[in-house]
Amino acid sequence: MGLDDQREAIAFLSDPKSYGLDVPVEVIETHISRIFLAGPRAYKMKKAVKLPYVDFSTAALRLNACHKEVELNRLTAPGLYLGVKNLSRDKNGAVCFAKDGTCIDAVVEMIRFDQDLLFDRLAAADKLTDDLMTSTARMIVRYHQDAIVRQSMDGVVEMEAVLAVNRAGFATSTLFTEHEVVVLDRLFRSALERHADRLRTRGATGRIRRCHGDLHLRNICLLDGEPRLFDCIEFNDAIATVDVLYDLAFLLMDLWHRGHRHHANLVANRYFDESDNEDGFTLLPFFLAVRAAVRAHVTATQAETAKANIDVLRAEAQSYFELAKELLEAQPPRLIAIGGLSGSGKTTVAERLAPHIGAAPGARIIESDRLRKAMHGVPAETRLPKAAYRREVSKRVYTEMVLRADAILSDGGSVVADAVFDDADHRQAIETPARRRSIRFSGFWLDAEPSLLWKRVEDRRGGPSDARLEVLMMQLSRRLDDLAWRKIDASRSADLICDEILAGSMSGEPATVV
Repeated sequence: MGLDDQREAIAFLSDPKSYGLDVPVEVIETHISRIFLAGPRAYKMKKAVKLPYVDFSTAALRLNACHKEVELNRLTAPGLYLGVKNLSRDKNGAVCFAKDGTCIDAVVEMIRFDQDLLFDRLAAADKLTDDLMTSTARMIVRYHQDAIVRQSMDGVVEMEAVLAVNRAGFATSTLFTEHEVVVLDRLFRSALERHADRLRTRGATGRIRRCHGDLHLRNICLLDGEPRLFDCIEFNDAIATVDVLYDLAFLLMDLWHRGHRHHANLVANRYFDESDNEDGFTLLPFFLAVRAAVRAHVTATQAETAKANIDVLRAEAQSYFELAKELLEAQPPRLIAIGGLSGSGKTTVAERLAPHIGAAPGARIIESDRLRKAMHGVPAETRLPKAAYRREVSKRVYTEMVLRADAILSDGGSVVADAVFDDADHRQAIETPARRRSIRFSGFWLDAEPSLLWKRVEDRRGGPSDARLEVLMMQLSRRLDDLAWRKIDASRSADLICDEILAGSMSGEPATVV
């Protein structure tokens, strides 16, 4: 049994008559799999390949991988995975679906769903929304929280193994020269050394878990209106046993590479808002770079054996390779504070701004409203009682904002701080971490007429802010003294405001720039 058996199995699975159909079977091919879309079902076959990171060279190995794939993916996509079907030969020697007989191959049987509901298709059609990506981030947080912890693993050793697989993976294609691969590998080794202490600490504290392993856009779909993960790594536990942030990084890298940088930053921030991973934020550029390198060598290998679109695949592999190098370039840390009364649009502006600040996937947004909700142990959309807004509570919120900003800046990350900041002491406090570390700081005040603020607050629906008209009235009654931050006209679009802030923060304005 060997390649001839698989060729016959492919012919059988490609034939509509094998399923009692009279319409063509659609075949989708990846670097290690073939998916046959037949009527209401999808059948996934493992290619008979042996690569540095996967061995599907025998029917027995492929059968075991099919069973493991069903077992693991039923955890995240219940109802999508139906089971495993064996392929054997009937008494006449023809390939057939059968429980008995000698297994010559196997397929995973799945419910067929609308391919337009794959997240890569939604991204291409510009149908990813902030609400959908927020739900996706929360789903991933829950998945990682429930994932099996690999106790006392060395985070450096784990990433060294990934880099070794990458180096070996590049050798399976001819697209990149040995010199290019060596230079990239040196950049990775240097970055790994810089992050070694943090990686080891995260491994020792249970952040390395049996994760999805292949968490990019094409492996997320909408089922019954909810985002679902599927098609996880089943063939190599070592590849899927990673830091949870390295798992998340594949999705962030994919979004970034496709030009959806706003959503990459949003997913990252929502993930950190709701998980205990704040210490790892500055690891993201390194993790994204490794993921880009993975995609580069996998796509280059696919181009070696492809029968069509070879130039497209090679160009795509090259773009991932260039992205990996770009992500490894150090970016200076920055701190930008956005202040303004309720209704001035601070949060919208902060979210538009953050992808453009610092290294990919952009700045960590420290938002007072979300932080206050987290401190009270409730979701961001839950309204808090008036007692949660007492002066002493607000003081704790602003103190925590400063502490979090300081921690990220000290690690070389960038921050966008989003709060009212109508108190001079709060403005001075948020500047302090940057001043103490000689890091560039820019403060901006979103200014608007009371009538516009009133209308925006009155029309507000959902979101983390609890501010209503009575809160705005109190804010308007206060005197704003000693405002050195640059005033920005908040009546304009968020994009225009973001452009002005970016120009101002780079030009040496305003007066509080360090």
